[in-house]
Amino acid sequence: MKKMTRRDFLKWSVAASGALALNTSQIHSDILENDNAPILWLQGAGCTGCSISTLNVSNPATIDIVLLSAVSMKFNNTVMALSGEQAMASLKEAAERYKGEFILVIEGAVPTRDNGNYCIIGEENGNYLTMLQAVRQYGPLARYVVSTGTCASFGGMAAAPPNDSESVPVIQALTNPVNQVINLPGCPVHPTVVIQTLIDIVTSGMPMLDNENRPVKFYSETVHDSCNPDRCFWSEGCKGPDTLNVCSSLMWNKTLCTYPGYPCIGCASPDFPTNPLIDSIVSEEG
Repeated sequence: MKKMTRRDFLKWSVAASGALALNTSQIHSDILENDNAPILWLQGAGCTGCSISTLNVSNPATIDIVLLSAVSMKFNNTVMALSGEQAMASLKEAAERYKGEFILVIEGAVPTRDNGNYCIIGEENGNYLTMLQAVRQYGPLARYVVSTGTCASFGGMAAAPPNDSESVPVIQALTNPVNQVINLPGCPVHPTVVIQTLIDIVTSGMPMLDNENRPVKFYSETVHDSCNPDRCFWSEGCKGPDTLNVCSSLMWNKTLCTYPGYPCIGCASPDFPTNPLIDSIVSEEG
């Protein structure tokens, strides 16, 4: 396999805005010595869908090339080789070693009820470490904080009524971030949006954000903007006209959620999920 240099990869990424994927198959010693864009990925109240979405993208470069040439995943408990005490030790070690340099990616909402005990991500010094504690402990140490998916960005499914865990989006749980929190909503988030945003951060710094802290680059058009008039479900309650997302431009496996014949449920919207998910519009003539 021909190895792509980090410089070549970054040039390609900026030019092509390509969709790439992450992996942590390297052993801990190799990962720790890889100084490419250090990333710590924490998972709170969610379904791991955003991790799966990201990992499912492999073109136009392989995930191994991305890991070796562009980013260095220091912690992601879904795909990392380490577990238990070793995994938690690697999280703390990486945060200390790359203080002020690493990108903290957070997936899932943050439960706050009972001091956050509704979501335990591991143990630290013999005590449970809640997601709430982890966000507040590592967030201020990160150079950038990226909320991946609607649950992390706006609360999403995890914070839907009755919300017994009192889950909140990352931006509400985090105290004293170094920079603005970057929200990448979607249920799940589109993999290109995740990786290209990370690469943009590495190459250009903080992206231009809208009033919901979403990168304008990816959240400036509604799902309805490129809608096929022959397959428009507005009258059936489609939320596409009010939902900013890349579905129509980047698509999903060369198709759209609405192609099978069902309206957009607005999964990237701040108020997702609504009850009901869609509400058919009755015309004045009807």
